[in-house]
Amino acid sequence: MFADYSMGELTAIFAMQGFAGLILFSVFVLMALGLAIIFGQMGVINMAHGEFMILGAYVTYLVSNVFSDYLPFLFSIYFFVAMALAFVVTGALGMFVEWAMIRHLYKRPLDTLLATWGLSLILQQIYRSVFGAREVGVTIPEWMMGSLPLTDMIEVPINGMFVMVLAVGISIAIYVLMFRSTWGKQVRAINQNRIMAGAVGINTEWTDRLTFGIGCGVAGVAGSAFTMIGSTGPTAGQLYIVDTFLVVVFGGAGSLLGTIASAFSISQAQSILEFFLSGSMAKVLTLLTVVGILMLRPQGLFALKLRK
Repeated sequence: MFADYSMGELTAIFAMQGFAGLILFSVFVLMALGLAIIFGQMGVINMAHGEFMILGAYVTYLVSNVFSDYLPFLFSIYFFVAMALAFVVTGALGMFVEWAMIRHLYKRPLDTLLATWGLSLILQQIYRSVFGAREVGVTIPEWMMGSLPLTDMIEVPINGMFVMVLAVGISIAIYVLMFRSTWGKQVRAINQNRIMAGAVGINTEWTDRLTFGIGCGVAGVAGSAFTMIGSTGPTAGQLYIVDTFLVVVFGGAGSLLGTIASAFSISQAQSILEFFLSGSMAKVLTLLTVVGILMLRPQGLFALKLRK
C-alpha cells in the first residue's frame, strides 16, 4: 500500500490526515461544550441539542442573506455578527425551554430525554415548514476561502483553521466562565449540593435557567461554525447528537478537560483509521473502542468528585 509513495508524499499524506483530525477535533469540541454544560452540570439529557445547533446554522444563513442583499459592503464581517446573533437566539430559546419544560423535570433524567426528544421533532418540523425540506448553504466570505500552503505538498484550508481558532477561543471562554466567574462558582456549588447552595442564598432556579441558556447558546455558535464546512437541513442535527453525547460521556460528565481530551482522542483515532479503512468502518471501530473503555471505566476519562 505504501510502496507506491515516496517518503515526502507519505509525510504529506499523514500531515494532511493529522490536520483533518484536528479539524474534526475542533468540530467535536464545539459540539460537545454546550452539552457538557447542560448534561454534565445539570444532569439534563438534552436530545434537542442538535436542533439548537441547527437553529444557529439557520440564523447564520439568514444573516448571510441579509448582508448579501442589503449590506454587501460589510459582507466580509457578517460571520461574526451571525455568531453573536446565533448565541443570543439559541440562548434565549434555551432559557424559555428551561422555564416552560425542563424545570419541571429535574431529578427525572429519563423524562428529560423523552421531553427533549419530542422537542427535537417539533423543532425539525418548524424548520421544515419555515425553510423547506431542502438543505441550504451560506456564502463564505472571500478571506475564508482557499488554502494556506505550509510546504510544497501540504496545504490547510483557511476555514478549517478558523474553526480550530474558534474552538480554542470558546474553550477558553467556557473555562473562564466556569472557574473564574460568579456564575461558574454558583453552578459548581449547585452541582455539589443544591440544597446547601439554596440555603446560602444562591438563586438556584435562575442559575439553572442561565446555565441551560448558555449551553444552548454555545450550541448555536457551533451550528454557525458548521455552516462553513457543510450544508444545513431540518434533520442535520441528528447527525451530530450521537457523537456529541459520546464525547461528553467518554470524557467524563461535567469535566471540561475531559471533554477536550475525549474529543481529541476520538477525532484522531477516527481520522487515522479512515486512512486505512472506509469512513463507516472507522466510525464503528472507534465507537466499539470507546464502549470497551467505558465498560472498564464507566465514569469516563476524567470524573468529578461530588459531595453527596
